Amino acid sequence: MKFAKKSLGQNFLIDKNIIKKIINSVNIRNKNVVEIGPGKGALTEEILKNNPKSLILIEKDNTLFENLNLKFSNHNIIKFYNEDILDLNIEDIIAEKTIIFGNLPYNISSQILIKFLKFNVWPPKFDDLILMFQKELADKITGKYLSTDYGRISIISNYRLKVFKKFNVSANCFIPKPKITSTVLHFRPIQKNKFKIKNINNLEKVTNILFSERRKMINKNIKKILNKKEISQINGLKLESRPSQLNPDIYYNITEFFEKKNSV
Repeated sequence: MKFAKKSLGQNFLIDKNIIKKIINSVNIRNKNVVEIGPGKGALTEEILKNNPKSLILIEKDNTLFENLNLKFSNHNIIKFYNEDILDLNIEDIIAEKTIIFGNLPYNISSQILIKFLKFNVWPPKFDDLILMFQKELADKITGKYLSTDYGRISIISNYRLKVFKKFNVSANCFIPKPKITSTVLHFRPIQKNKFKIKNINNLEKVTNILFSERRKMINKNIKKILNKKEISQINGLKLESRPSQLNPDIYYNITEFFEKKNSV
């Protein structure tokens, strides 16, 4: 038996009911599917039972990659990539209307989500993104305005994606057993947005500046982004507010003004 590598954050999902529940989140029959980090192929087997049109497997671990190749060599719809998802240009290799699954390593799960959020072409070619996160991070991603979990990652995620919390997954469903509970989230791209942010990196920058002093009023940090006149033009922006008291629309509006003043 292959032991999980701590360095790669490997925890293999073994609960068949949870595996079916994840795959049944969407209809994948005759659809293009991508699986990130298939590991030993437990999720892969369930995907194949549902007759996808094509399947891309992205596995960084060399030994697991070789085993997957052997295990699924008779399936000609599968394309294998022995790559790190963070280095792979996944935007270029996926087909239209792709469904993406991922039981993500906890240590890089937020980076993987941000990678999808930063696709150059939007709306993207994927229709559904079903990913597993550490529950604590999932709570932050789904954090509603004025809740304790509301913050940068929920503001950035909700600009481009509709986020649905599906269900929690017990540590007992994995080998080795992690010390935390996991949560499956389902994302769908927002096709049209009333705000016109040209580069999501600028939204990252704006939220980073304002949340750098989360407990303090924004009156000083906002001046690093906008001038007095620009500040006065943003509806609902109060300088005595703390970062968590500004709703997402205000952040998107600030970013629009920031981009206008910094455009060449």
